[in-house]
Amino acid sequence: MGTEGLIIILVIGGIAGWLAGLVVRGFGFGIIGNIIIGIIGAFVGSWLLTRLGVAIGGGYIAAIFNAFIGALVVLGIVGLIKRA
Repeated sequence: MGTEGLIIILVIGGIAGWLAGLVVRGFGFGIIGNIIIGIIGAFVGSWLLTRLGVAIGGGYIAAIFNAFIGALVVLGIVGLIKRA
């Protein structure tokens, strides 16, 4: 993966984290925390959907949706850990 690919993953993860932060409220991570969660979620979503056999498609919109799903999963797991 080159520098351009890494930058694209960071931007897509940031957008997905911001969107997931709008959907999942009450955890108090703020915009920067949600962007970091989105970047982690981009990797988690890619891994998870591949394991489940789900193919969303190609392109940037599909990548944002994939990362958004991963960010929701990560935010859900972090929210469960914070409650415990």
